[in-house]
Amino acid sequence: MVRKIEVRNCISKLANGLRTRRSSQGLLIALLLLVVVSGSSIAAEALRPPSVPLVACDPYFSVWSASDTLTGDITRHWTGRPYPLTSLIRIDGKAYRLMGNSPDGLPTLEQKSLKVLPTRTIYTMEGAGVQVEMTFMQPALPDDIDLMSRPITYLTWNCTSADGKSHDVSVYFDAGMELVVNEPSQLVEWGTENISGLEVLKASSKSQNILARKGDNVRIDWGYFYLASSQEDVSASAILPADKSRMSFVGLGKLNEGVDSDMPRTVSDNSPVMAMQFDLGSVAGRSGESCRVILSYDDIYSVLYFGKQLPAYWKKNGTTIQDVITDANNDYSSLAKRCEQFDNELMQDLYDAGGEDYQMIGALAYRQALGANKIVADTNGMPLMFSKENFSNGCMGTVDVFYPFAPQVLLLNPTLAKASFVPILEYGQSERWRFPFAPHDVGTYPHAMGQVYGGGERSEENQMPVEECGNMILLVAAVVEAENDISFAKQYWDILTTWAEYLKSKGLDPENQLCTDDFAGHLAHNVNLSLKAIVALGAYAEMADMMGETDTANEYRETAEEYVKEWMEMADDGDHYRLAFDKPGTWSQKYNLVWDRLLELNLFPESVAKKEMAYYRKNQNTYGLPLDNRSDYTKLDWIVWTASITGEQDDFEALIAPIVKFLNETPDRVPMTDWYWTHNARHRGFQARPVVGGVFIRLMDDRKLWDKWVDNADSVKGKWLSIPKPPKIVNVVDTALDRPQRWFYTFERPDDNWMKPGFDPAANGFKRGRSGFGTPETPGSEIGTRWDTSDIWIRRNFRIDEISPDLHLWAHHDENAQVYINGELIANLYGYTGDYMPFPLDDKARDVLKTGINTIAIYCNQTTGGQYIDAGFVEVIEQN
Repeated sequence: MVRKIEVRNCISKLANGLRTRRSSQGLLIALLLLVVVSGSSIAAEALRPPSVPLVACDPYFSVWSASDTLTGDITRHWTGRPYPLTSLIRIDGKAYRLMGNSPDGLPTLEQKSLKVLPTRTIYTMEGAGVQVEMTFMQPALPDDIDLMSRPITYLTWNCTSADGKSHDVSVYFDAGMELVVNEPSQLVEWGTENISGLEVLKASSKSQNILARKGDNVRIDWGYFYLASSQEDVSASAILPADKSRMSFVGLGKLNEGVDSDMPRTVSDNSPVMAMQFDLGSVAGRSGESCRVILSYDDIYSVLYFGKQLPAYWKKNGTTIQDVITDANNDYSSLAKRCEQFDNELMQDLYDAGGEDYQMIGALAYRQALGANKIVADTNGMPLMFSKENFSNGCMGTVDVFYPFAPQVLLLNPTLAKASFVPILEYGQSERWRFPFAPHDVGTYPHAMGQVYGGGERSEENQMPVEECGNMILLVAAVVEAENDISFAKQYWDILTTWAEYLKSKGLDPENQLCTDDFAGHLAHNVNLSLKAIVALGAYAEMADMMGETDTANEYRETAEEYVKEWMEMADDGDHYRLAFDKPGTWSQKYNLVWDRLLELNLFPESVAKKEMAYYRKNQNTYGLPLDNRSDYTKLDWIVWTASITGEQDDFEALIAPIVKFLNETPDRVPMTDWYWTHNARHRGFQARPVVGGVFIRLMDDRKLWDKWVDNADSVKGKWLSIPKPPKIVNVVDTALDRPQRWFYTFERPDDNWMKPGFDPAANGFKRGRSGFGTPETPGSEIGTRWDTSDIWIRRNFRIDEISPDLHLWAHHDENAQVYINGELIANLYGYTGDYMPFPLDDKARDVLKTGINTIAIYCNQTTGGQYIDAGFVEVIEQN
């Protein structure tokens, strides 16, 4: 598939040759040239991904290889924590490593090649007379949403003779218990699963606190990981300590079968691995012998959506993980063919649209973008797709994150685009959201309980009003364009109109505010943000026309056209346009201009894009075009959008070529970042984010191509669930929100019985202070006592007269907290909230509480960013 761009020149010469009088001579010359160029492409430099996707099913079930070779390092979760998958091979009695860096000192087979394709990662190794092709395959096919949502990755080994001789071959694989915990200090359990015809091993955390943990740099610690393979293929399986399991295969050629009975125990306490061995016997021919395993994860419930626990989409009809694993085994052959066909077609489209560099970027982006999302089913069985802000604060369903991600699903499956937009549209038109502009997010992953960014639901502080209004209108307009159907917009017309009115009054010359590039800080008179607002107004006018609202359409079209004239005058800076209207001598990428082209609005004259592009091409650094004049950093997704504003192939290839150079040369081995330095190829921040799906925007510029993929996409008809009305919150025990309370506190570790009712805090060095405890820059905080150390222990007595069934803990924590009532641990609160939130009380907590005087004690730990702790009790009364 990977071919040099010169192939197209050969085809052009072929065509030109046919047009000459000596057409046969021209044909011969062109064909010879084509053969030479095609042959040379075999040796062309391949992409060296900073980190290679192996498993990328969702933000939790995610495994990467951050090394030049599959044996160069332990495999890792996208956060960088070890998620060990290990593979060994014995060839004629001698053992070699295929994957992972253990056992240390064991020789490796030489890695000959690596291919990253949209649904597959293929490694080819060779040594001792045998060639091994290892393929990780994730059937993320846009013509089947149910299949896309399944937490399944296949790993296949295909072994062939490289020297024409016969070789005896056995393959070994194991998966570590790290896959089921956030920290290796957590307890794990393991066992086998009975599924007909399959050998199945499974593991889980001991605690199983489903959906309890939220935040950014976290991993799942609930649900079950499964390792499965056909019983006919498995020679032996075991759950044993890693050294014992691997060395029995290395030294004896035989995995010692059995299941370690010493459980539960922590992962760090020499926990076992789930291992399988496959004896392939004599490998003699080029057709070879193969084996495979199925890696899967059942998270039980996937997200908390305004109080409702929602399962993964594949569960909507009662399907179980046992069903999914069985189907995965039975359907492998057909899915392998479908994945190969899809990969070939998409790779061809990428190449035709942007050349070899674009092809490689798109292939690497495909699974990463999907793997930073989770597809769930609402209670109506409709799909909802939630993105996670990986290493950019952990928010979920963030508008200015799915805005750059959206081209991937707008192109390949508009239903999934709508599934991403619906939570914000429903939230924005609900009673909970009281502002005239669009929300920023719906919560902290995986808790969609309301916006946590900036002022949240409480104030207009640090919001992105023009940004998010413009994004939502443009994205809905893009769905309408993709489907040639106004019905989706019609469902949300009232709220879209509210946001259009906001842009009409506030969008031309934005006030001092944040935009999607919030790391750059607040900026007034933002030229690119103004451009977004103008194009969004034009898009709204087009939708109004489709709605039959001719007067509204004319009004908004005229407004947009008038704003274009004012924009060009205010932003002009000679040979380019400014960063801010009031800042001469500045510049920025005008990536939002791409929508004027894609939606065929024709608001801005072509001269604007051409003028900007000419300036960009003169101001690129070694590894790409900076975001603006303020810094040498850039955003990878925005470069691809900016490269697309003129529609010219030469412009596009000129701007994206440095991206591939960055990917090949960056020393920072993390899943493709979208924020990096253009002068030295260093990682600036962010990684494994869904925004890289934005690189597919170039394909949307070909209307026939876009229509082809939309016509082939899976679609779902039905009505999405409206978010529940917010519950009535009745205060029972005050927090700092109501009336600051006096607590005992200490920053030094107290005695072990510090949480007991009989403990005397005053006599043991505790101080007195008013709630809440933390730093004032923490979102949602009400500071009574400053706390800026790593740890705090607080306690006080409180009175409660009645323990109602609606009683909840009411807390704001940043970060992890342990809550004790009358000396008993009743809650572990993970991550951070960004505001006060209710937490249900289980039976144990209710048993510990008593009418009258109680003691609450809380330990809170801080690692980075803001910090805060405060708690009380409320009644949460659901509203019909």
